[in-house]
Amino acid sequence: MKSLTKFLLAVFILTISSNIFAQTEAEQKAWMEYMAVSPVHEMLAKSNGEWNQEITFWMDETSPPMSMNATCTNKMILGGRYQESLTSGSMMGMPFEGISTLAYDNFKKMYYTTWIDNMGTGIMYMSGKSDASGKVINFTGTQFDPLAGKDLDARQVFTVIDDNNQKIEMFITKDGKEMKTMEIKFSRK
Repeated sequence: MKSLTKFLLAVFILTISSNIFAQTEAEQKAWMEYMAVSPVHEMLAKSNGEWNQEITFWMDETSPPMSMNATCTNKMILGGRYQESLTSGSMMGMPFEGISTLAYDNFKKMYYTTWIDNMGTGIMYMSGKSDASGKVINFTGTQFDPLAGKDLDARQVFTVIDDNNQKIEMFITKDGKEMKTMEIKFSRK
């Protein structure tokens, strides 16, 4: 009886798995296009390498801006489908580390970015589209504000100035008013 049960279970698993993996030619083509490293991914890979960062940030509109310097290393991961950026520096006398990912979805024709750092415990997630040149990506999403205790609407503009210079500008909307909170100027090492 045990042998029969094992045999029937094996047949059931084999039948289910063959149905899951059996695809029509059109379905296979769709998956191949979805997982392909596209020209957009190849364009993202052009910014692989070491970068210096000049970071300016504003706590509020009435305070003078603060600044810091950091470095980051960009590399394509997962077969060239995503770009990972590792940032390190010093902020207000404390070590600062951050990790971002930049992705492009071949089917949705959308860019996605995430950010985590050692100055918080949340994940910032944004999505957006590029302009016609492909050199400016406008992201929107939310950013948690621990003082307000809630997510605030956020916007990020990522600009490729040339092969050796890039810029990110961050904005949040608080009490119905948008304000610039950060600007990062990247220069290739």
